[in-house]
Amino acid sequence: MGPLIRLETTLTGDRYLGILPDHLHSFMSIVHSDGLGQFQQDNAIPHASRVATKWLQEHSSDFRHFHWPLKSPEMNIIADIRDALLHAVKNRSPPPRTPMDLWTVLEDE
Repeated sequence: MGPLIRLETTLTGDRYLGILPDHLHSFMSIVHSDGLGQFQQDNAIPHASRVATKWLQEHSSDFRHFHWPLKSPEMNIIADIRDALLHAVKNRSPPPRTPMDLWTVLEDE
């Protein structure tokens, strides 16, 4: 898995485009330097934006992009990860009380 990225605001296509080269591209080039790494995302509006789609097409030689079939939530491993994180946060004692506490718990998990 790649790094956990903290966003201080709502994700838009343009903000997502700022994440892709800074985080995804560098991670994939280190972990999958052979270009055989596979990147998966869902069809959320920022992920499917024109700017993000164009960037992924331009970098298709650096890693493979798994194209998400429409209406296929059973393939969403991200939902399983989110559920596991939510469960871990709920079981923390004491529970996180601030956004920074929550971020620390999420990074630990």
